[in-house]
Amino acid sequence: MDVRLISYVPSKIVLEALREEGLEISGPELLKHLSFTFAVSGLSRACTHQLVRHRVASYSQQSQRYVRMERLAEEAVEPPSISDRPPADTIFRGFLRASEYVYGRLLRLGVPEEDARFVLPNAAPTNIVITMTGSALYHFFGLRCCNRAQHEIRELADRMLVLCRRVEPELFRRAGPYCFQKGYCEEGPFSCGRIEEVRAKYERLGYEPAAGGSLIRPRRKPAWWPG
Repeated sequence: MDVRLISYVPSKIVLEALREEGLEISGPELLKHLSFTFAVSGLSRACTHQLVRHRVASYSQQSQRYVRMERLAEEAVEPPSISDRPPADTIFRGFLRASEYVYGRLLRLGVPEEDARFVLPNAAPTNIVITMTGSALYHFFGLRCCNRAQHEIRELADRMLVLCRRVEPELFRRAGPYCFQKGYCEEGPFSCGRIEEVRAKYERLGYEPAAGGSLIRPRRKPAWWPG
């Protein structure tokens, strides 16, 4: 998986424009007016099916209708729960090779890509561009950084959060799973029971030394942040 922040609206620009108009805005309101665009490659279709359920966002995803799938057996996304079990890995790899063969055979028989894709698995890799507002990202992180989230989308959320904290360290200081944002877990009997461990992780994530050795040091809490 490769995740890059390719464009964003800096909070400084918005705040300065508002001040020129004699206006002020709270932090939570400011988040609604900031946008962040990510380019992500190497995700599984299983992951993007979960991702696009977050409706307050814009997506541009690689087409399987027009883009021919190549090297499926080599590039498919394999869950650790399968790769860590040799017998399961053997079955999984065999299925990928079979799917790749059938897909190619259908194409050679003249079946168009839009119909041949019906035999492709959810493990098929894809590329996607994602744009969300700051407030939509807070909600996305609240759900998908949680230990109960599926591992692949949790990794995606963590990587996106790190990128957001690199460019807006104060605005995203309280971003993370909802137990980190709110101070308590909402999962009830389904809680992972590791809230202190989770809190320690998200206090640090993205604030460790970046490339070049610079260290982002978040302030204790932005003065405008409620609670």
